[in-house]
Amino acid sequence: MDVHLDNPEIEAKIDRWVAETGRRPDELVEEAIAGHLQELAQMRERLNSRYDDLKSGSVKPIPGDEVIARLRQKSAVRRSRPGS
Repeated sequence: MDVHLDNPEIEAKIDRWVAETGRRPDELVEEAIAGHLQELAQMRERLNSRYDDLKSGSVKPIPGDEVIARLRQKSAVRRSRPGS
């Protein structure tokens, strides 16, 4: 399989890694893609598990406005700490 990159920044990063590691560009790209695909699979498993928990009723969803209120409260607490 041939991969063509149209992004000079990505190509420059790959070139830098090739120079630093002595590995071939195709090895680096293959490893990066394999790692990314593994992360995607793990995320998919996690999401499916969460969905199954919601569907079975073993966990209850938190309304969006409550989530926002909790995050604002946490943020206010952090800002009120000395040195923040």
